[in-house]
Amino acid sequence: MERIFSLFFIFIITSSAHSQTAEEYFNRGLAKDSIMDFRGSISDYSKALEINPKHVHAYFTRAVAKGSLHDLIGAIEDYTKALELNPNYCEAYYNRGIAKGIQHDFRGGITDLTKAIEINPKFDEAYYGRGKIKASLEDNRGAIADFSKAIEIDPKYAPYYYLRGSAKYGIKDIRGAITDFTKAIVIDPKYSEAYLKRGVIKIAEGMQDGGCKDLSKAGELGIKYAYELIKEYCQ
Repeated sequence: MERIFSLFFIFIITSSAHSQTAEEYFNRGLAKDSIMDFRGSISDYSKALEINPKHVHAYFTRAVAKGSLHDLIGAIEDYTKALELNPNYCEAYYNRGIAKGIQHDFRGGITDLTKAIEINPKFDEAYYGRGKIKASLEDNRGAIADFSKAIEIDPKYAPYYYLRGSAKYGIKDIRGAITDFTKAIVIDPKYSEAYLKRGVIKIAEGMQDGGCKDLSKAGELGIKYAYELIKEYCQ
């Protein structure tokens, strides 16, 4: 599940009567988002935009709400409108890039995430998201570079190591892959997928005992498929 940025905060109400009314709808939409009433929040953001068509944050938050309802096409349209009003809206590029990636518009997703990185070079989630898309395109070396950059910015987030390990395995860097899965587990000892993948790799590389122990741990943490692998490879 990707990190999607939302803006649940109250903006300063301006002095004009129309702007105040738009802000009232906008703020009510934020409140509805906070209780996951996304259809209600979309309605309020739409009313705010009828009054103030240049309310960039209403487009952004309406896009987030649409995405929460799996309306990715509508979300992309609203992020695009927000970017027309504010071409430097970093989070809008990020969210639109993630949405495009989910829609399998991989090139468009990479372009948007690259733009987000250009605006904010310390945006680790954007490197992570771009790396995932590159991995989907089998550009494992490009993915490794992006995951490495994300790790440089935030070295304590386990999924960065997990996906870098997966990409390293894709280029047959077995030692590097195992090292990254181990690092993910050190950060998050309940990272079941890391145990599973490390176990499978160890078994494939002849490290039967260690691999079977990892599969057992993955099973204990909830991955039932691990027990099927144990029956096949560890008996």
